[in-house]
Amino acid sequence: MSDKIQMKTPLVEMDGDEMTRIMWQMIKDILLLPYIDLKTEYYDLGLVKRNETNDQITIDAANANKKYGVAVKCATITPNAARMPEYNLKEMWKSPNGTIRAMLDGTVFRAPIIVKGITPFIPTWTKPITIARHAYGDIYKNSEMRVEADCKAELLVTDKDGNESRQLIHDFKTPGIIQGVHNVDESIASFARSCMNFALDTKQDLWFATKDTISKTYDHRFKDIFAEVYETEYKEKFEAAGIEYFYTLIDDAVARVIRSEGGYIWACKNYDGDVMSDMVATAFGSLGLMSSVLVSPDGVYEYEAAHGTVQRHYYKHLKGEKTSSNSMATIFAWTGALRKRGELDNLPELCAFADKLEKASIQTIEEGVMTGDLIPLCSLENKQKVDTETFLREIDSRLKKLL
Repeated sequence: MSDKIQMKTPLVEMDGDEMTRIMWQMIKDILLLPYIDLKTEYYDLGLVKRNETNDQITIDAANANKKYGVAVKCATITPNAARMPEYNLKEMWKSPNGTIRAMLDGTVFRAPIIVKGITPFIPTWTKPITIARHAYGDIYKNSEMRVEADCKAELLVTDKDGNESRQLIHDFKTPGIIQGVHNVDESIASFARSCMNFALDTKQDLWFATKDTISKTYDHRFKDIFAEVYETEYKEKFEAAGIEYFYTLIDDAVARVIRSEGGYIWACKNYDGDVMSDMVATAFGSLGLMSSVLVSPDGVYEYEAAHGTVQRHYYKHLKGEKTSSNSMATIFAWTGALRKRGELDNLPELCAFADKLEKASIQTIEEGVMTGDLIPLCSLENKQKVDTETFLREIDSRLKKLL
């Protein structure tokens, strides 16, 4: 149709698993394809296809993301032992998100979608808290082993001339476990710059926290690199913008966050960000109301929902039962990607469509029409629980009025 919004460059589309995969197609059919001549380069990151391709499809998708600059990703299963027989897996494949983050060397920024009537569990939180999660290394690229009794475990580093440095980890008298993690200065510096650029773009204070009092080499290196990047590259810019860079210990940061009103970026190491983003999302209301974008140092973007694949609803769906799954975060992944594609390709009508779809989605909830997960959180008097598809059609009816 000629009246559809035209695109110049494709989005990289990464499909996913379970109920989010069902919602993914519904969102496209109901909210996107009627209005946009949607151009995507499609990659099926569902667990079946990852298993078929020995996970090569994930690597191909990440490389396409680098090529085209903007991707949108559906939630995917990271398999555990229980998933091995369920999907007849060749091996317990690694997290696709972890693989993509490592290949892009990006930072994940997660922020709540603020909706009137959904009151945060922390009453002082009146502004969004954006979690910036380092997306490289640490336990997501770890090496780990079981250790038998009467074994000695050491860290061993061999330099380019073959010289060895050793450090005792533990002398095991009884069986145990060891884990080796790493990071690199270049990635930490990229993380710092991504966070500081994002702070300047959004005019928000930036907090960073590690446990450098205990981890005097590993975590302290993060602290030192952040301080150096700030002092040499960003201090004057921050002062001119009237924003602050603030460092503290991770446990102090948690206490400060709980007492705060929000309105800042909280930068976290990889694992801390994984945990704290879920905590912040839940405290604001729901993981279904959390936007997420991975930004690489060279300006590659990957938008995704912050939640999982909604396994319980998927099993209900397979039985033919109606589900009431919250599609907001997945809709906002699409709008974020479409807006960024529009910005990069100078397509103001595509950016405007993304804005209107977000407005229609928020308006639907604020007018009392929502999925089951939001009903207990919502303080509105007249609330109506609707199923997955009806929620999308309610958004579409409001979108049509805005277009």
